[in-house]
Amino acid sequence: MDIINDEYYMSLALDMAERAQGQTGINPVVGCVVVKDGALAGVGTHLKRGTPHAEVHALNMAGDHTAGSTVYVTLEPCSHYGITPPCSERLIADGVKRVVIACEDPNPLVAGRGVAMLRAAGIEVETGILRERALRLNEAFIKYITTGRPFVTLKNASTLDGKIGSRTGDSRWISNEESRAYVHTLRHRHQAIMVGVATVVADDPSLTTRLPVKGIHPIRIVVDSGLRIPLDSQVIADGLTPTIVLTTTQRDASKQSLLEEQGVKVIVCGDGPRVDMQEAMVQLGQLEIASILLEGGGSLNGSMLEARLVDRIVQIIAPKIIGGQNAPGNYEFAGYAKMNQAIVLEQLDTQMIGDNICITGIPVWKCE
Repeated sequence: MDIINDEYYMSLALDMAERAQGQTGINPVVGCVVVKDGALAGVGTHLKRGTPHAEVHALNMAGDHTAGSTVYVTLEPCSHYGITPPCSERLIADGVKRVVIACEDPNPLVAGRGVAMLRAAGIEVETGILRERALRLNEAFIKYITTGRPFVTLKNASTLDGKIGSRTGDSRWISNEESRAYVHTLRHRHQAIMVGVATVVADDPSLTTRLPVKGIHPIRIVVDSGLRIPLDSQVIADGLTPTIVLTTTQRDASKQSLLEEQGVKVIVCGDGPRVDMQEAMVQLGQLEIASILLEGGGSLNGSMLEARLVDRIVQIIAPKIIGGQNAPGNYEFAGYAKMNQAIVLEQLDTQMIGDNICITGIPVWKCE
């Protein structure tokens, strides 16, 4: 095993997989590289659910050079018949000598079977090369395939004093232009975007992806217990991408009918005065929504944190202080009695985006 070459080619495969984020729906993003006699012979990426997997694209490109080659793939090759045939069988049929895998597939239909099939055919298999990077790349897929619930990324932009708006409600703009462009990349990479109805009423946002090169618009999800959403709001009227409204049994049934007439899907989640977000995650998962970008206000952010439904936080901090006792904060919930009970971010990644600081991490709840 040449660990240096293995990491080099696996890094290339991961780079390719990363470029396809947002395109594959509930499927993972996967990259594959075929190497023969020290030279690249083929490369491939899984581009869309229901289309050939990364291994197939790479092997097709390699053509007659597949026999005796080494194949680098970011996720364990599938071993079952789904929409497409199993990639493990294709690797065996093409006479591949060695397969290097970044991480195992958590899908119960695969989960080690692909590796076992390859080894049983006499193919040398190495696993765990750049494993942590591969797991991070497919964290949404892993959450969805193992729990049936979407992976939730909470994105928030605030001032140094934790405000998401001034005391008059003005919020344009807290973050800089580069940070706002990054947020649109996040929208492109998530299947859905979620906000509270107060955001729709106050700002009438389109909640679409705006990038220099056209991006994919996420499904729009609005949390609206009382169905206050205006019928002429952009998320209903523009028709650019589907909109889902989460509500409760206490909603206005006539308003629901009007929304449904305009193509909005209304989902009832709970009997209380507020949407049951646990139930909402179950129902959204059943709709095959595997990832959600939460761009809520302080109340929705706080509710999701209290319910422990946030999987990753992306916090953008601008070098501004706005003040205001009644200015909206970024996380509004009852809170904890002691500092050692605070939610802590782990596996931190910190970067500068112009003069903004972007802190990304996984929330860990200390208070039981």
